[in-house]
Amino acid sequence: MNLSVTLRIFAAVSMAVIQLASGNFVFNVTHKFAGKDKQLSELRSHDSFRHARMLANLHLPLAGDSRADSIGLYFTKIKLGSPPKDYHVQVDTGSDILWVNCAPCPKCPVKTDLNIPLSLYDSKASSTSKKVGCEDDFCSFVSQPDACKPMKTCSYHVVYGDGSASDGVFVKDNITLDQVTGNLRTAPLSQEVVFGCGSNQSGQLGKTDSAVDGIMGFGQANTSIISQVAAARNKKRIFSHCLDNVNGGGIFAVGEVESPLMKFTPLVPNQLHYNVILKGIDVGGEPVALPPSLAVFGGNGGTIIDSGTTLAYLPENLYTSLLQKITARQPIKLHTVQETFACFSFTLNTDKAFPVVNLHFEDKLKMSVYPHDYLFSLCKDLYCFGWQSGGLTNQDGSDVILLGDLVLSNKLVVYDLDNEVVGWAEHNCSSSIKVKDGSGAVFSVEANNLIASSSSSSSSLVIN
Repeated sequence: MNLSVTLRIFAAVSMAVIQLASGNFVFNVTHKFAGKDKQLSELRSHDSFRHARMLANLHLPLAGDSRADSIGLYFTKIKLGSPPKDYHVQVDTGSDILWVNCAPCPKCPVKTDLNIPLSLYDSKASSTSKKVGCEDDFCSFVSQPDACKPMKTCSYHVVYGDGSASDGVFVKDNITLDQVTGNLRTAPLSQEVVFGCGSNQSGQLGKTDSAVDGIMGFGQANTSIISQVAAARNKKRIFSHCLDNVNGGGIFAVGEVESPLMKFTPLVPNQLHYNVILKGIDVGGEPVALPPSLAVFGGNGGTIIDSGTTLAYLPENLYTSLLQKITARQPIKLHTVQETFACFSFTLNTDKAFPVVNLHFEDKLKMSVYPHDYLFSLCKDLYCFGWQSGGLTNQDGSDVILLGDLVLSNKLVVYDLDNEVVGWAEHNCSSSIKVKDGSGAVFSVEANNLIASSSSSSSSLVIN
């Protein structure tokens, strides 16, 4: 059935908090679809491009960065160099380095549909810029053995599953953060970090509708900005996000959360992604059998938590069983929209009419997904399920469950990399959380404290 329907994506403008020597830093993150009507096909297209990349293998020496995503939903504005210059970069929980487009770059994007200016980093224009050689410790984290020779510049070249590529060299320079000196008062603070200086981007990385200046990865490797800053200041590697799909907005946090109280489940060790162990699913208390093809422990299988994915993807047999349980008590007729979305007409309150889906994880951690989370209202009395029949598998043929923003919204999700756990708690993401600084003092951070009112694309890094 061919229906011309569109979906309003709520503007998710967020802040972040990172624990440093004297406290935490926060920064605003803007949803790339903020204020736009997007067709359902564009949501699926976004996820398809991301999956092609995150499940791809690394092509050349940058070990561990096969997860980089150029279609990430969220972007922020950071400052690099001396004097500091603004760059808009995607915030990606699935990649491990910060890289920006650098001059000269004849194949870098020069325009974007995101209503932001694009800039090229110029090492010659920064007084604090330094080259990173093959003998640098950082290069040992990213290069394959014998791939980089002494006295040569440390370079990278990454090819993704959809054919996109990024290559360039690494440099050292200052990233400038705004340190909070009081209630909503800030002062600049600089930290030297290593990041990629991209000289050639191709494929989807340069597309006009989604182009930004680069990607800032929040992955688990030593090369990520969170790992570099934490190592330099001997602090913990913890970050979190709280995405509000009801009112829009939310919080993105890196640092220790004091409140709300969190419960955690272990991350599967030695995985490229944030894999967790799913023990069971129930719909309104009625269990749904997990497929035997789902690898729930070890190896490359299991369930992946990924805030860069919009929807939730299940093996086909699990998807079918889940929808049967959800619709069992409602006389609705499902029809397919744009070949992938199961949709139906309905005039009653969906939160009262449909059951809660509960996901149960290792260490008795439960995630409840409500009807307003898993149902999209396309127009009056027309709804579609965000659950998708994924078709995602590992190389060994085992099935993969991928949980995106559909199930992560309206929850504070905390990633503790040092203790290899992830946790969550239901939370009003338009309100506030409490964070603890290095001295043990506790501060409230509200979702809208530091959001610029003049432009949805304006954002800044702030240290508290």
